[in-house]
Amino acid sequence: MSYDLELENKEILARYKDLISNTYRTLDEENNKLIRKAFDIALDAHKDQRRKTGEPYIYHPIAVAKIVATEIGLGATSIACALLHDVIEDSDYTYEDLKKIFGEKIANIVNGLTKISIMNHQNISVQSENYRKLLLTLSEDFRVILIKIADRLHNMRTLESMTPDKQKKIASETVYIYAPLAHRLGLYNIKSELEDLSLKYNNPEVYTEITEKLELEKESRERYIEEFKNEVSERIKEEGLNFTIKGRAKAISSIYRKMLKQGVSFEEVFDNYAIRIIYKSDAKNEKFLAWKIYSIVTDVYHSNPSRMRDWITQPRSTGYESLHLTVLGPDKKWIEVQIRSERMDEIAEKGVAAHYKYKEGYKQSSDDRNFERWVTEIREVLEQQQNLSTSELLDNIKLNLYSKEVFVFTPKGEIKILPTNATALDFAFSVHSDLGMKCLGAKINGKLVPISYVLQNGDQVDILSSQNQKPKSDWLEFVVTSKAKSKIKSYLNSQKNQIVEEGKEILQRKLRHAKITFSEDEVNKLQKFFNLKTSQELFLKFQTNELDASSLRKYIESKNVFNNLLSRFRKSPSKNSTGVFDEPKHQNLDMIVFGKDEEKLNYTFAKCCNVIPGDKIFGFITISEGIKVHSDNCPNAINLRAQYDYRVIPAKWVNAESFKNRVKIEIEGLDRMGMINDITTVISGAMGMDMKSMSIESNNGVFTGNINLEVKNKSQLEQTFKKLKEINGVSRVRRV
Repeated sequence: MSYDLELENKEILARYKDLISNTYRTLDEENNKLIRKAFDIALDAHKDQRRKTGEPYIYHPIAVAKIVATEIGLGATSIACALLHDVIEDSDYTYEDLKKIFGEKIANIVNGLTKISIMNHQNISVQSENYRKLLLTLSEDFRVILIKIADRLHNMRTLESMTPDKQKKIASETVYIYAPLAHRLGLYNIKSELEDLSLKYNNPEVYTEITEKLELEKESRERYIEEFKNEVSERIKEEGLNFTIKGRAKAISSIYRKMLKQGVSFEEVFDNYAIRIIYKSDAKNEKFLAWKIYSIVTDVYHSNPSRMRDWITQPRSTGYESLHLTVLGPDKKWIEVQIRSERMDEIAEKGVAAHYKYKEGYKQSSDDRNFERWVTEIREVLEQQQNLSTSELLDNIKLNLYSKEVFVFTPKGEIKILPTNATALDFAFSVHSDLGMKCLGAKINGKLVPISYVLQNGDQVDILSSQNQKPKSDWLEFVVTSKAKSKIKSYLNSQKNQIVEEGKEILQRKLRHAKITFSEDEVNKLQKFFNLKTSQELFLKFQTNELDASSLRKYIESKNVFNNLLSRFRKSPSKNSTGVFDEPKHQNLDMIVFGKDEEKLNYTFAKCCNVIPGDKIFGFITISEGIKVHSDNCPNAINLRAQYDYRVIPAKWVNAESFKNRVKIEIEGLDRMGMINDITTVISGAMGMDMKSMSIESNNGVFTGNINLEVKNKSQLEQTFKKLKEINGVSRVRRV
């Protein structure tokens, strides 16, 4: 391809000037010189490189730097690092070069970003280590992870140029790890955009449907917000307050989550948008003015007390502060109202970066401690879980990334913030690891409760312990914090490893008596014979005597029989009547093909997502069960693509006419005489489907039903849904 280099150079300069225009007012001359120097080095490093779109590569670091400056609100050092973030990885510049030019701080941040970037090109074992590095950077310099999130956001915004498989891989990884991190660092707008863009590529039909419906509602939404502003503004102005009122649609991914969770359509989600009242205030009057505005709003509109959230009296551990209330606004529609000062709003928009900016002049020390405590906990978990799989590691960390919070008190009256559903045992581990390990029970508000007691807001917790107490495996069933889980698992694993070693020695001894050499190959054969997933299970069973000498004898006998059959087969392979050697028969091979070459491979359907022909699908290569076919909307699809993308293969339908699969549907509506007959007429009559089972319950004139159907393809199911919804009285039909 030919490029107009002069035009591109003008565009590069224009983009750089746009970046500087957002920083020069807030940064001094020295800082602006630092940014210019970083830009010059980045421009030189990437001069011959282009993105997948064909654009000059330098567009990307400039865009990342702009996100860092304007959307996250970081300073000159971070902006310079954003411009340089790919220099070590993609050019001849080294860490030492950057250290000489910019100093150790900037070189270290860029080096941290380089280490994380490598994980996009590695297999899972290396990826696991890089996820650890990614999280460890939190406790070293939080700017590394903030710049990495900005990098990922720009990559997601420009993902159109990638192949569909690459899009899904990157989108899955984004929603799996980067969106939760953005959430925990208080970058709520960025977190929402990352989730929305991930949905756009993982489930484009749903994304398009919700986007179009939000666009159709835009005019009525703006009219509604204007009416709310008119009714409330005059009352607030009377109090002499300086404020603005904004309205916004909720995030597409947030609306979709509600649709799934509540099992409702878009039209049935009642709070698709929110109103924000932002006021000017000094530090002294912030809380007072928030409650004053709350009082004015609730004087004008009725509020729903069950949906009131006070994040001002007790901020979240991210430092987030705001009053949330849900009121019956104009046209008697429920709407969420958020009340916050300009300072609170900046912290809500820009998270950790703004939080540190406001340390001076405001009492932020307790919030700083909450954030730093969380960072320390992440580091502890990572350091103690070196042997954990990537999946377990990230699940443990993510437990505390998205969780809502509960506030409880120590016996001395100090506040502790824990995730919702945390137990007395979680509290004990949060105080001290040793206290958790020896926890017997607790006193909640003076009353004795078990260690599994789920903490409620305002509980005062006093832990009871004993030197004789030791962690048990059932503790893992009710603890929710990553610290508690990691400590318990670490202890149980150390106990288990000891038992496994004993079992291994027992097996070696028994094999020696049977004159069989102990080897990895032999262990794999034993594992397969006894239908066990790991060699650890095998050793454990010999240690507990579930497997013994007689079990081993059966294995040896079967081994001898197999060897005899094998030798006979080698001498005389079986032929069929036509003289052609028999080949193994595979079922359904003509229905789905895999990979770019559209190969016919043997496969089975995954049990987690109930695939039917017409669903968008992919293949996943399992370790012991061959290829499993999953739906793109499978609840495990995100995790599989994010963690094991190298084992995901494209798949598509070829000949699905003869295939049938059982699908469960749920139907609701107003009960009446003849309703069941109308439903069965549609299913068995109009659609000619085989109904395997049906259960209908009626309560006070409302019925709910579950029906199991044999479905040929997605089109048949969609047609059935359409006809069922046309039945008088049916309000909702959905696939379970």
